[in-house]
Formats: sequence, structure tokens, C-alpha cells
Amino acid sequence: MADERLVTVPEAARRFCSGRSTTYALLRNGIISSVTIGTLRRVAVADLENYILTLKEQAANRDGY
Repeated sequence: MADERLVTVPEAARRFCSGRSTTYALLRNGIISSVTIGTLRRVAVADLENYILTLKEQAANRDGY
């Protein structure tokens, strides 16, 4: 859904074509953040978008663009 602000970890992984384990590693290492609601862990879509922008900037700097 376009108006979702929080998504599950598997949905976050799907959104940037990554595995669930990789996404949990990013969370564990503080690269992306999550919130806990009761026993549920959710990732903010805005945090995913910021992470993707950071990856693009790093690639552009590395490639000289």
C-alpha cells in the first residue's frame, strides 16, 4: 500500500530486493532502524528510502558521477 508508514521486516527486505537475514543484519548494525510495537518489529518506510538514497550517493561518489 502506498500510504504505509511502517512495514514488517520481510516487507522491508522485499522493498529493496534483499533477504530477510540481510535486513535483520542492517537493523542489528544500526544501519536502518526499527520500532517495536508490543512484540512486533516494524521498519519505517522513510528509513528505507533514506538508506536507498545513501546507497545511491555512495555509488555515485565511488563511480565519479
